[in-house]
Amino acid sequence: MQRRAFLFALAWLGACSTTVPLPSGSRVFRSDLRLSGRLSVSYRADGTPRSMQGKFLWTQRDQQIDIELLTPLGQTMARIAIAPGRARIEQAGGEVREASSIEQLTEQTLGWPLPADGLRYWLQGFTRDSMGQLTTITPDQSGSLRSEGWKLRYAAWQADRSTTVPKRIDFSRETKSSELSIRLVIDRWNEE
Repeated sequence: MQRRAFLFALAWLGACSTTVPLPSGSRVFRSDLRLSGRLSVSYRADGTPRSMQGKFLWTQRDQQIDIELLTPLGQTMARIAIAPGRARIEQAGGEVREASSIEQLTEQTLGWPLPADGLRYWLQGFTRDSMGQLTTITPDQSGSLRSEGWKLRYAAWQADRSTTVPKRIDFSRETKSSELSIRLVIDRWNEE
């Protein structure tokens, strides 16, 4: 009887809750940014479906991007450093590789390409056109978008100061030889 009363009270409280609207202030692109979250990757390697789950730390300072990929338990899988025209990845075992393209480097090393050049903008809710102009994505644009050869979908948003920022971004790319889908959930913005 107590269990039924508890479940009824829980259901009643849930029905009484209200949705708080997210702030609608204008968003400004930040060249310096630090955030963390979780990622899930589904891809094909050598014709075999594969997947990976983990966490990430993203630090962006002007043109420099540093990414740390972690296992679900927090152990470092890879450290990535990106600067204009140069990308470097250090795997957990200490092996270091360098290339001019981060997508190429991560595909060779991890088995899937990480679109860091696009993520620089997507993480903040922007897309960039071929002329380098930024377009602001808003929460009411929940359908699929295209940017830099990738299909994007902003699945959830969250409040950040006086505006809204992405909470979950799903992006995918299909080529003749492979399929790739990545889901990012941003847990903390401007982590210190």
